[in-house]
Amino acid sequence: MAEVKTQITDVDPADFIAGVEPHAKCEDAKVLDAMFRRVTGEEPKMWGPTIIGYGEYRTTYDSGRKVHFLRTGFSPRKAKHSLYLMGCYCDEETTQRTEEQLARLGKHTRGKSCLYINKLADVDLDVLEEMITTDWETMNELYPKE
Repeated sequence: MAEVKTQITDVDPADFIAGVEPHAKCEDAKVLDAMFRRVTGEEPKMWGPTIIGYGEYRTTYDSGRKVHFLRTGFSPRKAKHSLYLMGCYCDEETTQRTEEQLARLGKHTRGKSCLYINKLADVDLDVLEEMITTDWETMNELYPKE
């Protein structure tokens, strides 16, 4: 079985954020870090070279594959910030709530469990914090902390 590529590293998230370019993305990353810390109460860890994660969980898929991954987090990429909100798509009620939040969020795109934002000025930060809170609560319900 292949080893998971995205694992916790020893890199200090604050050092990583300080090196984010361009400067505007660095400033956005500082805002996101503060928001994720406020919602989760967790100290961040670097997952791989570019993902800042808050909390972690373990599960085993029906296939038998074991997973150890961040509960939530983000990656300040040059083109767009990638926010990892896996819990927002785990059940019908949460998905409906997320759809309502997305309608109020502002300019964004998304994948299955990722939200992509070019710059924070494009979105309503209160709605974004609601979304992170929804995700965090759902992940904690689905994967209780050990």
